[in-house]
Amino acid sequence: MMGIIVALVSGALMSIQGVFNTKVTEQSSMWAAAGWVQLTAFLTCAAVWFLREREPVAAVLQATPKYMLLGGVIGALITYTVVKSMESLGPAQAAILIVVSQIAVAYGIELFGLFGVEKAAFQWRKLLGAAMAVAGIIIFRK
Repeated sequence: MMGIIVALVSGALMSIQGVFNTKVTEQSSMWAAAGWVQLTAFLTCAAVWFLREREPVAAVLQATPKYMLLGGVIGALITYTVVKSMESLGPAQAAILIVVSQIAVAYGIELFGLFGVEKAAFQWRKLLGAAMAVAGIIIFRK
């Protein structure tokens, strides 16, 4: 149950953040706003680390394979793509397309066992669920 609650909070926060980032971008510039997002995310992580964890930060550099360290780069690209999609589509339509993309890519990662994730067996119901999400986009757009 906790996983469901956390996932729902995550989705809500992503939608709110997308709107906030889009509004800040309108008043500054794309990369200044994205930089601010990443800087404040870093400061938040540093504060929580300082107050709660105190694990050696250098341990991050031991991650393998090394491409796993590209999360920050991906985060900057996520900020950019969310802002651009919300600017052109609006928050609701952008969010539904983003979620469907997440579902499709996540299922592909599971299905093919990419990035060290345990490979999952193909299930028609999951493909049907993804297709229903796409149908939902079509209905939402009309």
